[in-house]
Amino acid sequence: MTETRGILAYGTHVPYHRLDRAAITGVMGSGGGRGCRAVASFDQDTTTMGVEAARQALGTGASSGPTPDALWFSTVAPAYLDKTNATTVHAALQLDAAVPALDLGGAVRSAAGALRAALTGPGRTLVVASDLRVGLPTSADEADGGDAAAAILTGSSADGPLLADYLGGASATAEFLDRWRTPGDATSSTWEERFGEQAYGPLLDRAWAAALADTGLAADGIDTAIVTGLHGRAVRRLGGRLGVAIADDLADTVGNSGAAHPTLLLAHTLDTADAGQVVALVVLADGAEVLLFQTTGALAAGRPSRSVAAQIADRVDVAYPTYLSWRGLLEVEPPNRPAPNRPSASASLRRSEWKYGFVGSRDATTGITHLPPSRVGIDGGAVDDMEPAPMADTGGTIATFTVDRLAYSPSPPIVFAVVDFDGGGRMPVELTDVDPAEVAVGDRVAMTFRRLHTADGIHNYFWKARPVRG
Repeated sequence: MTETRGILAYGTHVPYHRLDRAAITGVMGSGGGRGCRAVASFDQDTTTMGVEAARQALGTGASSGPTPDALWFSTVAPAYLDKTNATTVHAALQLDAAVPALDLGGAVRSAAGALRAALTGPGRTLVVASDLRVGLPTSADEADGGDAAAAILTGSSADGPLLADYLGGASATAEFLDRWRTPGDATSSTWEERFGEQAYGPLLDRAWAAALADTGLAADGIDTAIVTGLHGRAVRRLGGRLGVAIADDLADTVGNSGAAHPTLLLAHTLDTADAGQVVALVVLADGAEVLLFQTTGALAAGRPSRSVAAQIADRVDVAYPTYLSWRGLLEVEPPNRPAPNRPSASASLRRSEWKYGFVGSRDATTGITHLPPSRVGIDGGAVDDMEPAPMADTGGTIATFTVDRLAYSPSPPIVFAVVDFDGGGRMPVELTDVDPAEVAVGDRVAMTFRRLHTADGIHNYFWKARPVRG
């Protein structure tokens, strides 16, 4: 029996904060528009968002389902150059050292290409796409962009029940100047819109016809088409001539999340699709990519715990000046405290499981959980009688908290809470995505991977706690 390849699991991350586009006009007198865009917090970057999407895809930890044979991370806004960003995602997921972690980035099309390569190649590959879109104040890119991440675990029917079968697809490539950003620049430049629409038209026609021929499908056999790309005019006008119902592009609630948007929209469609539906994913970026999927009966039971719609609904608005300061587009008075020291590379390596994976230790004799991990038991003093205690997926309850307005933070104040973890373990944790006025003893929290600060160009990643809402 021939094995079918497709999607084993998927997950997404839409940040908690939103920028109301009308707020741009209110401050600047121009720009903006209707709806809102998703905004990554000051302690998030493409790596941390990628970790959260990947955790959703792998469920309650990498040991709970099929584990990937490889991890591919794609973004156009990497936290590091020269250094591989995928290794941080790898460490946070506590994947085995034998699982290679690679960056496949630099262009929006790289993310779609990584997904195609994973679907057509061997083994189980976790493809993580993440993007943080920045535009100059009042620009269309600022208003239309959005920050998000998505992860898809690909594999074969031999690896487990597929949520969607990959039916086939096609690609068309051409060299033309549509959108570009030179290394070191924070924002993109674009060519005249009509030129891009004219360039993409023949490429989409060719890829669409080739994909239908490859799969033996006709347009009327496709239930939904997801059409996306950073060229808004081409996406709107060319998608309408496919003869297929077009899925919501989340423009009014998330914005266009660039490299992450194709898989984010695919996940959003899978969140509500019925079994047996055929979905086309069409990506316009330096050419055209068309991927065709058919959902299966396993989809209903295999969806992640937090849908895209649920994450969109879980939101709070951020003030426009705050957004600008988070993106480094508005310089504000820094905290009147010494800047933090850069993290030690050697110390980070020695404590990698704790720092990146949030793995404590549990006394094998008493069962007491130690956070951070310890060699010596707190009760009885036994030495090196510990077992690893992975805590990243363990919920907790706030025992007490304090609001610190003096400690260093790029976005004060800091809320620290003493958290009692389910099953044992207590430690002080910084809270994120929280209004200090709404924190209360007894609130439930979940752990999330964030960036504490950056010093000397080195990002200090660790875990914070976010409120469990709803």
